[in-house]
Amino acid sequence: MRVLTVGIDIGGTKIAGGVVDSDGRILDKGRVDTPADTVELAAAVVAMARSYIDQYDAVAVGVAAAGFIDKAQATVIHAPNIAWRNEPLKAVLEAGIGRPVTIENDANAAGWAEFRFGAGSTVDDMVMLTMGTGVGGAVIIGGRMFHGGHGIAGELGHMRFTRNGLPCGCGQNGCLEQYASGRALQREAGAIADSGGIGETLARARSEHGGLTGHLISELILAGDPGALEALRRVATALGEACGGFQAVLDPELFVIGGGVAQLGDILLEPVRLAYETSLPGYGERPVADFAIARLGNDAGLIGVADLAGREA
Repeated sequence: MRVLTVGIDIGGTKIAGGVVDSDGRILDKGRVDTPADTVELAAAVVAMARSYIDQYDAVAVGVAAAGFIDKAQATVIHAPNIAWRNEPLKAVLEAGIGRPVTIENDANAAGWAEFRFGAGSTVDDMVMLTMGTGVGGAVIIGGRMFHGGHGIAGELGHMRFTRNGLPCGCGQNGCLEQYASGRALQREAGAIADSGGIGETLARARSEHGGLTGHLISELILAGDPGALEALRRVATALGEACGGFQAVLDPELFVIGGGVAQLGDILLEPVRLAYETSLPGYGERPVADFAIARLGNDAGLIGVADLAGREA
């Protein structure tokens, strides 16, 4: 018998929801705007979930959101884009939905989807890193999500990458996401544009378009512009060096790279692999991990949290 679950991915501006079967296929999906008020937000999630349950008789609901989720996966300890502080989200939603609800960090949910149905489906030990505005992370060990002692493991973007480095939104300085994210790529491209030389095309594009967006920089990278490629090399090197450190601690078989920057594919992975391998303890004399681009795109969080909900139902 086919088991259907509902997955809901809460973003800062949009709530994406859908019905997912046990093979990770989305049967129906939709979006609504994210209300600023937390009471209205919970009501919007309940309404979306109830609509899908009524249509498809789904057995459980999974909800993914950015932030720290406690070990019981019931309380949002802190969310960066929503005013949740020790919010008992599981209880609030279950009271309105009338089905079991699973709460999961959004990066963990996306990583789980890639592990179950995407780029990581052939391995047991995997690390996923998403290069978006920041750097998200998920760790799968022995086929299970690693949550840590307090439930908030896998915040790989907030590993301190350099001492006394750039300030981060988390309150610390020098976090990896300040050096290996889409925002970092924009910053590096801007610095190269300011320097002249290979940055001339970047500077001209910035002037013509009123700024250097991620999409514009990606177009220049794909066109082979030396300045844009140098910006990518700097960001990819930071990510690869960090992966060398993650390898020393976690020893995954595979790193899956997702997020907007990952759309560059092998152009990104080549400098990442080089920096990774030359950063490894025992370089040249030990097994190395593979690297792959995430396959499920923006649907990964929805699919992953729906699958997790189904496993717990």
